[in-house]
Amino acid sequence: MTQASFFNRSAFMKWGAALPVFATIATQELAEKALAAVGKSSKDNIYTRIGVRPFINARGTWTYLSGSLELPEVRAAKQEAAQHFVAILELQRAVGKRLAELSGAESGMVTSGAAGAMAAATAGCIAGTNPANIWRLPDTTGLKHEVVMFGGRSAFDSAIRLAGGKLVEAYTHEELAAALNAKTAMVYTTDLGESLKKIVDITTKAGVPLLLDDAAGIPPIENLSLYSKMGVDLYCFSGGKGLMGPQCSGLLLGRKHLIEAALANCSPWEGAVCRPMKVGKEEIMGCLAAVETWGKKDLNALNKAWRSRVERIQKLVETVPGVTTEIRIPEGGNRYPTLIVRWDEKAFGFTVADCDRKLREGDPRIEALTSNNPSLVPAVREGREPKGDSKSPERRDQLEIVSMTLQPGDDLMVGRRLREILSAARKG
Repeated sequence: MTQASFFNRSAFMKWGAALPVFATIATQELAEKALAAVGKSSKDNIYTRIGVRPFINARGTWTYLSGSLELPEVRAAKQEAAQHFVAILELQRAVGKRLAELSGAESGMVTSGAAGAMAAATAGCIAGTNPANIWRLPDTTGLKHEVVMFGGRSAFDSAIRLAGGKLVEAYTHEELAAALNAKTAMVYTTDLGESLKKIVDITTKAGVPLLLDDAAGIPPIENLSLYSKMGVDLYCFSGGKGLMGPQCSGLLLGRKHLIEAALANCSPWEGAVCRPMKVGKEEIMGCLAAVETWGKKDLNALNKAWRSRVERIQKLVETVPGVTTEIRIPEGGNRYPTLIVRWDEKAFGFTVADCDRKLREGDPRIEALTSNNPSLVPAVREGREPKGDSKSPERRDQLEIVSMTLQPGDDLMVGRRLREILSAARKG
C-alpha cells in the first residue's frame, strides 16, 4: 500500500465513523428550527435576561465557572431544608455523625468550600476550643501557629494565613520531619498515594495533625473513607466540584476533637475568625445529600457514558487533516474521560489560545480547558520558587475537552464548532 492510499483509507475511515454523528447533528438542528418556528428559544433563561451568557462547560469543575451542576437529589434536599428553621450547631453535629457513618472518620462538618475547610482546620489546630484563644485569632502570640506546607506554597494558602498560620515550606519527607517542632500546629498537603503514607507516618510519630486537601477527590466516593483508613487526621473535599453538591459547600472530616475545634472557630460563632465563612442549612443538607447519592452511583457506568460524549467529539474533529486526538483520564483533578486535541500550531498558523478564544466568543459560548487559568492571581507562584534566572520548561499547550460537565447534546455542538474552527484555520 502506498503512502497516499494509506492516508486516503485513513481519511475515509474517519469520515465513516463520523457520519452517524453528522446525522444526529442534522436532526438536532431541525428540532431547534421547529422550536424557533413556534416562538420558543433555549437561549431565554434567568441569566440571559440580565445580560449574562451561560455556556457549554467543556473545561471541568472550576470555581470561577460556577463549579458543577447540582445533582437532582441535592436540589430536592435544599428545597426541603429551606422550609424549616433549625439550630445550625445541632445540625452540624447531626450531619457530622451521619458523615462519620458514611466515611468511617470519627466526625465531619460541612464548610464553605474546601478553602473554608482549610481555614477552619487551621484555626481549630491553633486555638482549639479555648474561647480566649478563639477570640484572639489571627493573633497567635504564645500559641502553636506554624503550618508546614509539604510541596511548598499553594494558591489557596491564604485560607491558612488568614486564620493566623505561619507558613513553613518543606519539599521532601526529610525536610518535613526536620521542620516539625514545638511551634508546629498543623501539616498541610495535597500529596496522595505512597507519598501520603510517608507523610502520615512522620506526622503521627511527631503528634502533629495532618490536613489533606483533596478538593476534587470525589469521585470516586471511596476516597471518603480511604483517608480515614490511612490515618489522616483531617481531610477535605469541595462540595461544588465532582461531588455535585452546592457550589458554596465543602467537607471536612477527621478526628472528632479536631472537628469540634474547627466548629468552635467557625460560623455561627460570633467572634470566631471563620465566622465570615458561613454555610447555611440548605448547603449543609444539600452536601450530605450529595454524599449519600454518590454512595449509590456506578462510577464505571458514568465513565462509560462520559467517554461516549468525548468519543463523538473525537470522531468529528478527526475529519480535519492534521488534527490528532487522545482520550485519557487525568491523575490530578477532574478525573474524568478527557479528549486532548492537538495540531501543529505553526503549520496551521493558529494557536490553542486562538481556538480557545473563538470557542468562547462564538454562539453558543464554549469553555474548554487549556494551560491558561483566568482565575489565578498573576503574582501567585506555587511550589518552590525558581532560583536566579532559571526557568522550568513550559508545557506544550493543548486543547482539552472534559466530559463530566458536558450536558446531553453539548457534545454535538462542541464537536461541530471545534471542527468548523479547525477546518477554517487549516484552510487559512
